[in-house]
Amino acid sequence: MKPAENYILKHSTPFREILMHLQSVIQYHFPEVELKFKWKIPFFTIDNKPFCYLNCVEKKGYVDVGLWMQDFVSKYDEFLVSENRKVVKSLRYKTLESINNEILIAVLSEIKNRKDLGFYQKK
Repeated sequence: MKPAENYILKHSTPFREILMHLQSVIQYHFPEVELKFKWKIPFFTIDNKPFCYLNCVEKKGYVDVGLWMQDFVSKYDEFLVSENRKVVKSLRYKTLESINNEILIAVLSEIKNRKDLGFYQKK
């Protein structure tokens, strides 16, 4: 088993369910992503460029979908948490039911579709 998968499976319920759901949604809607394990967390890249990461903080009771390119998100900014971070913002989930797939996909799509970031489909 890969380290990123081990990270997801080692967490207790409900965090494991949240992580598995997020992984599934991301990989389904963005089949070009590659799941890696960097900085001890599951980390998605496209063409070896950072896309997003999953970070479970069980002590505080949430899972983050971390975004480096948060300045490029114009829609749904009110759902992004910065919490004193200068570069990264995240979508934060405390329960499986709190995940809004539409918002998750829209935010990630907006980042992916930025041509200046190089994530667009090459023809």
